[in-house]
Amino acid sequence: MEFPLLESIKSPEDVKGLSKEQLATLAKEIRKFLVLKVGKSGGHLASNLGAVELTLALLQCTNLPEDKIIWDVGHQSYVYKMLTGRADQFDHLREYGGLSGFPKRRESEYDAFNTGHSSTSLSAGLGLAMASQLEGNDRTVIAVIGDGSLTGGLALEALNYASNLKRNFIIILNDNNMSIAKNVGGLSSYLSGMRAGELYNDMKTGVAGKLSKVPVIGEKLIRQIKKTKSSLKQLIIPGMFFENIGITYLGPFDGHDTESLVKIINEAKNMDHPVVIHVKTKKGKGYKPAEKDPEKFHGIGPFDPATGEVLRKSPKMSYTQHFSQALIQVGETDPKVVAITAAMPDGTGLSQFRDRFPDRFFDVGIAEEHAVTFAAGLAAAGYKPFVAIYSSFLQRAFDEVMHDVCIQNLPVVFCIDRAGLVGQDGETHQGIFDISYLNLIPNMNIIAPKNSIELQDAIRFAADFNAPLAIRYPRGSADDVATEFREPFVFGKSEGIFLEKDIAIISVGTMINTAILVRHRLKEKGLNVTLINARFVKPFDEKLIDDLLVSHKYIITMEENVISGGYGMEVLRHINNVSADVRVIPIAIPNLYVEQGEVSIQKRECRIDVDSICERLEKELL
Repeated sequence: MEFPLLESIKSPEDVKGLSKEQLATLAKEIRKFLVLKVGKSGGHLASNLGAVELTLALLQCTNLPEDKIIWDVGHQSYVYKMLTGRADQFDHLREYGGLSGFPKRRESEYDAFNTGHSSTSLSAGLGLAMASQLEGNDRTVIAVIGDGSLTGGLALEALNYASNLKRNFIIILNDNNMSIAKNVGGLSSYLSGMRAGELYNDMKTGVAGKLSKVPVIGEKLIRQIKKTKSSLKQLIIPGMFFENIGITYLGPFDGHDTESLVKIINEAKNMDHPVVIHVKTKKGKGYKPAEKDPEKFHGIGPFDPATGEVLRKSPKMSYTQHFSQALIQVGETDPKVVAITAAMPDGTGLSQFRDRFPDRFFDVGIAEEHAVTFAAGLAAAGYKPFVAIYSSFLQRAFDEVMHDVCIQNLPVVFCIDRAGLVGQDGETHQGIFDISYLNLIPNMNIIAPKNSIELQDAIRFAADFNAPLAIRYPRGSADDVATEFREPFVFGKSEGIFLEKDIAIISVGTMINTAILVRHRLKEKGLNVTLINARFVKPFDEKLIDDLLVSHKYIITMEENVISGGYGMEVLRHINNVSADVRVIPIAIPNLYVEQGEVSIQKRECRIDVDSICERLEKELL
């Protein structure tokens, strides 16, 4: 047996009772297991390597599934999955029908809440804890959140509300990058442990109780003691931000010392109000390549465990890289161009812009809402902000896009990376709703480039455009097709690729490759087929549709977006308005959440791949 101790763990109860030596052995096996399995499948490695001892401590201190543990984002939940009966499923991690890379309630009774986006755990945990308060049970609820996620507005809103809770609620602050408060040494650790202990809590209650009975001056003495105590805390105790909003702060503690973590978590469980336990961990711990470059191993494709080198390197540039090049070019010519990211400078391709124009680059942290309104402020002052955010994360700033950018018609450019199906990260990360949620906003304009050349042209067009604009492009390598077709950008106008009659295919964005292959098959059947590159999703090119009505009986739309609110629905709306006798066949993703898996499998399951589309069209056209 390669992992004898790990393979003996079938449930969280099996972790309890292990000796200190056994826990150390188990931690080593877990790290080796993680490196081997993630090396094959790809996934989030560095954060999980850093959360091994913390996870072991949590399982020793809780009675699962009755107690609840919520993992913020869920990047660091692999170890938890292993120790809650799912280690034997890691050969199919992030595969279609396999183990999810994030917590999923329907996957296991031990997963208390679905996560995938950051900063959600505190609000969800407070909800679970409040439910326990209403029910009068003593269930332990623990939310684990990273220092980066704590910058999110939702997390700060939850902290602001936490003091309303009149029962225990434990927040584990997993600090694996930056210090929130300076460690002032032994006194801080001693005071943290003392304040968590029963003796200190009983003493506080007892002294206050006795003083309250002293006539006239009792309450005044209590207030004076609290004031003095608060002043002393400001000098010698870290974490006063939490203390000042009614949350007890404990720490910082070594997040790789299981024994100490068990002690402090058990002591924190005795408190009758919310408490933060600040633990410091090392991302990538135990695997030298990940320790050296934790950002690379945050989310990584299959790699060689012996060297840490990625196995599947594409020779082609990605859409993100093409975007990056184009933005630097417009930045060279226009000093008013600025770039904004929400904690994803590398993922969005803005790190190169940052290196070239450090004064015009802004990383606002995990705070998409702030990023958008911050951009609106810059635009109102005469700058040209390019906000690069993944499609699924821009959803979080919908109100700011609508209220702060579009009502004022400000020239903010939204560079929407990971638009469309994204693969193994699953339903929380699919970029299949952006056309729908942006399409309904007045003053918003949307471009869907068909290839990387058109993406670069769109960025240059955006630099001179004086209104809100979204440019959506997919994840991964640029599969450039139809590069010989490059009509100049005309606002709101589509591009004709092949102009015939009878049947018209209108392709949205990078669906052009699928559309070309479908057209080829229809041509083999002897059919006449026009092919149009929509280019502008909004404003909708009504004149194009009117022109097609003259000589076409069928209009087929193809888009990598859900059908509701998509481009196909706009075509149907217009055809209905003009009462045309034309059949519209919208090809789009069904209105559902798409599970993880290879993009090719996801397209097949959503029936937007070439074979599925042709099968449908043969039934409807022939």
